[in-house]
Amino acid sequence: MNVKVPAALDLDALRSFVLGIDSGSFASAAHQLARSTSAVSAQLKKLELQCHAELVVKEGRHLRLTPQGEIVMSYARRLLALNDEVHRALHGELLKGEVRIGMQEDFGESLMPGILGKFSRLHPQLRMSARIDRNQPLINALAADSLDMALMWQSADTPNRGDVFMHCSLEWIYHPDLNLSMLLDEQKPLPLVLFDSPCVMRSRAIDCLDKAGIPWQINFVSHSLSGIWAAVQAGLGLTLRTYFGRPDNLLTADDLLPSPGKLGITLVQNAPESEGCPAQEILATLMKDAVLGRHEYAK
Repeated sequence: MNVKVPAALDLDALRSFVLGIDSGSFASAAHQLARSTSAVSAQLKKLELQCHAELVVKEGRHLRLTPQGEIVMSYARRLLALNDEVHRALHGELLKGEVRIGMQEDFGESLMPGILGKFSRLHPQLRMSARIDRNQPLINALAADSLDMALMWQSADTPNRGDVFMHCSLEWIYHPDLNLSMLLDEQKPLPLVLFDSPCVMRSRAIDCLDKAGIPWQINFVSHSLSGIWAAVQAGLGLTLRTYFGRPDNLLTADDLLPSPGKLGITLVQNAPESEGCPAQEILATLMKDAVLGRHEYAK
């Protein structure tokens, strides 16, 4: 009796499919894979033919999985993880030991879970410790050698060995309950919600308003990002942040206020005992890909 063998799914096509969904666009996936967008799109079409189903639909500028796509995605991650584990096992690349990472709060709350989960699945024998904090404590931790690497905002205090790989636009953010237009029309001081000093975004906000001759006053000071978002959502004032972690019910006032410019995102690494530490290299790639993917999604 002849046994009907199901068609084998193309692992390269599966990888493009997963990267495209994770990063929010197949153009971003193509960039990460060093391939053309048309080549990645062709791989998706090939995968859909192999599965005899439409896997992805476009909604505006974003991608959405179809019910069949959700099924394929759940298996695709496991298939790729097993494939990669086989290669690492054959070449003695299963990582062990410990790596200590830090992230500035904006990135930690929105990107850390995905990065840690993906890395843990790839290297289950490697111990990790993670710290989410503000810029200055992370800089201090790197100097004290209590962190191996940290993803943070670029500032005058950032170690010069940091790799600035992207610049992100700063945004004036407020709740609809705050009548910002009225405050500006009546030239009343703008209520600000900021971190305590030192803070690179606090300094940028104050300098920007001072140069524009717009009066301001600090209405709320927080020691944590969750406190900033809570105060802004309560209508206590506006703040200066980026789209990373911004709650969906808040607005941006970039059309009402002067542009605060952009801020660099940097990944600082302490040199490992032996240069070219595979764990740090892999984590660095995952961190950068997560940031760039979120940037593509926000466009």
